[in-house]
Amino acid sequence: MGLQILALPSGVVPQAHQAAITYQRGWGKYQRLPMIMFVIVGGEHPIMVDTGTPDAAFVRENFHYSTFERPDGEDPLTVLTNAGIDPADVRHVVFTHLHWDHCSNVGLFPNAAFTVQDRELRYAIKPIPLHYRAYQHLPGTQPPWLSVLDRVNPVQGTVEIAPGVSTVHLPGHTPGSQGVLVETDAGRYLIAGDNLDSYDNWTGDASTPHIPSGAFSNLIEYTETFSKIEALECEPIPSHDQRVLDTGVFG
Repeated sequence: MGLQILALPSGVVPQAHQAAITYQRGWGKYQRLPMIMFVIVGGEHPIMVDTGTPDAAFVRENFHYSTFERPDGEDPLTVLTNAGIDPADVRHVVFTHLHWDHCSNVGLFPNAAFTVQDRELRYAIKPIPLHYRAYQHLPGTQPPWLSVLDRVNPVQGTVEIAPGVSTVHLPGHTPGSQGVLVETDAGRYLIAGDNLDSYDNWTGDASTPHIPSGAFSNLIEYTETFSKIEALECEPIPSHDQRVLDTGVFG
C-alpha cells in the first residue's frame, strides 16, 4: 500500500465567525469549525501531523470558544484507536504550527520526535502579547509542546521526514507555519496547516484568487505562501473544514 492521509476529528466549534476564517469576508455569518488531526499511514510507522485540542472544558475556559464541543468518541486517543493507530507506534509528529489547537495531547506519543520549523519555535517562546492566547501563554498553564521540548526537532525549510513525506515552510498564518507534502499513489497532497482553514481560502472569490485566514502574522508572506503552494502542483488540504472530515482518506 502506498501512503495515505487520514483526517481525524478532535472537537468542533459549531458556529465560528466566517470573517475569522476568510479574511474580511462573511461578517455576520457563521461556519462550522472542526478541529482536525492527520495521520500519514502506509510507511514504516504512522506519522502524525498536528495532535488536536485539549479537552472541551479547558478549551471553553481558556480560549474564548464558549461553544466548543467534543462529541462522544472524539477524544484523540479514542479517535486514533478506532482508526487502528497505536500512538506508541508513532515515531514522527509534525506540527504545522504551535497554536494550542494543533499541538496538544503530546503525552500520547512516548516514542515520537516532534518536528517544527525553527522560526515557529522561536516565535512561540516569545510571541507578541496579542498572540499569547493562541500560543497558550496563559496564567496557570504552559504551552503543550514545552513538556516534550527535549524531543522537539527544529528544522529550517524543506526536510524529508520519511520517504514521500517532507516539510515545506509556509509563513503567513504564523511566522513558522509549515505544510507537509505527501506523495501518494493518487497524487501529491499538501497538509496546509491554518494557511488554509477552509477550501474557501484556496478557491478565493471574484476579487482575490486565494483568501488568507482571519488570523495571520504577515499578509505579505501569506501572499507569497499562496504562490509557493501553487508551484507545488499539489492538492492542498485545509485544517478546519468539515469537507475534509467527510472525505476522511486522501490518496
